[in-house]
Amino acid sequence: MTLKDGMHAVPSGHIAAVVTYLQMTTPVIIDTKPFPAGTDARREMLDVDSYRRLFRAVGEPWLWTARLLLDDAALSAILQSEHTETWVIRQDSDPIGLVELDFSPDRASELAYFGMVKAATGRGLGGPMMALAQKQAFARDIDRFFVHTCNWDDPRALAFYQKAGFTPYKSAVEVFADPRIDGPHNAATAPHVPSLP
Repeated sequence: MTLKDGMHAVPSGHIAAVVTYLQMTTPVIIDTKPFPAGTDARREMLDVDSYRRLFRAVGEPWLWTARLLLDDAALSAILQSEHTETWVIRQDSDPIGLVELDFSPDRASELAYFGMVKAATGRGLGGPMMALAQKQAFARDIDRFFVHTCNWDDPRALAFYQKAGFTPYKSAVEVFADPRIDGPHNAATAPHVPSLP
């Protein structure tokens, strides 16, 4: 369905996000970028509880929700799949960032989740994390690496992805139940996203 021009009402208890899809067909960042001292990236097979803690720590300010709605079996199946690579960024062994690649699309990889805890922003992690993501994605035989972001994400996200070499190719409006109402987030989460009664 294509939306007609004009305003469209969002149902009560829901929020709407404008989503931008971006892609690249060859890596733009060729060289590995070093992580700051005391910080490194490790490919890890996290258990579901550890994964959820990291997912929430990184994504809660931006209303990341999807993985919090999965039961243990469904989440474990994703984390243990040969199509999933989970890279954990650690500062002195504490998990502070997440780079997750999904290789389930045919000859493509999705940058499924990418981010760091708010306290780690501004420490020079974004460049090394993106270099890692591109290197690992194109280490497999893929034709396309893609990601999406929305207007409720970190306001720097879209420009960051474009600077890293991703090109926008599609946009969409996503309407979904507000996860702060009977969902996995509390009412104080993501105050920059208006909550509609």
